[in-house]
Amino acid sequence: MAEAQRIDGKAAAARIIETVKAGTNALTEKTGLVPGLAVVIVGEDPASQVYVGSKAKMASECGFKSIKHELPAETSEETLLKVVRDLNADPQVHGILVQLPLPKHIDEAKVVQTVDPDKDVDGFHLINVGRLSTGDTAAAFVPCTPAGSMLLIREVLGDDLSGKSAVIVGRSNIVGKPMAQLLLAANATVTIAHSRTKDLAAVCRGADILVAAVGRPEMLTAEYVKDGAVVVDVGINRIEAAEKGLKEDGTPKTKLVGDVNYAEAAAKAAAITPVPGGVGPMTIAMLMANTLRSACRSAGMEPPAL
Repeated sequence: MAEAQRIDGKAAAARIIETVKAGTNALTEKTGLVPGLAVVIVGEDPASQVYVGSKAKMASECGFKSIKHELPAETSEETLLKVVRDLNADPQVHGILVQLPLPKHIDEAKVVQTVDPDKDVDGFHLINVGRLSTGDTAAAFVPCTPAGSMLLIREVLGDDLSGKSAVIVGRSNIVGKPMAQLLLAANATVTIAHSRTKDLAAVCRGADILVAAVGRPEMLTAEYVKDGAVVVDVGINRIEAAEKGLKEDGTPKTKLVGDVNYAEAAAKAAAITPVPGGVGPMTIAMLMANTLRSACRSAGMEPPAL
């Protein structure tokens, strides 16, 4: 069998960003409105700081008004909720993103549910979850990672997945469950599998579309992959890379890998996303697309099709 098609998330994300930039220009020229994205971060978590920095940078590149609220780790829950409510009330803000995880003393669910559902560009509010689960994908803000994954699947297989069997490994509210809803809306037959699934490899081998979102490095090997399947690897795991040698402090260098053993799966799959360079770039692109969509809605304009 020929080597699998490498699904290039970087190129797909770049196309989405170009569409967002053009849509932003059109919106601003027609209405004077500039899309606003507010990012709220509590504490100094290094990974969160990197994510927030890249989101703010991309928002500026897209022509958005980029707002960043950095709060100290000891910020009270009430103070954070007030920041969110003020952003809800600000007509210049169309997207609100509270960077997770939050410090232990703050009720994450309470904060997420305080965000205005029409500014919830992460797609985590129960109203957006409900819209998606009832099939109202037009009204819902869909979480960015599954939304981006779905676009990559559509690039390979088209919009109608009738007759296709899809297996998602992972049942999180952020990826696994919304991914299932999107695949169902596209007429796929969907199975959600997880760590308690009996004979997981056999279940995965039945999949025409295999989505890995389990958070375990290179767990899905060749025995999990059906010949000719489309494999979407949502996992991002940092592992030691002995072949790269040691850092200056004597500790081993590391590398990013997905939940799928890429080399083994690529020998059987028809198409596969790499890590890095697959789903990752799509997540931030979809966040920008959701923000523009929110701004267009508030102006009564149709957002551009992706």
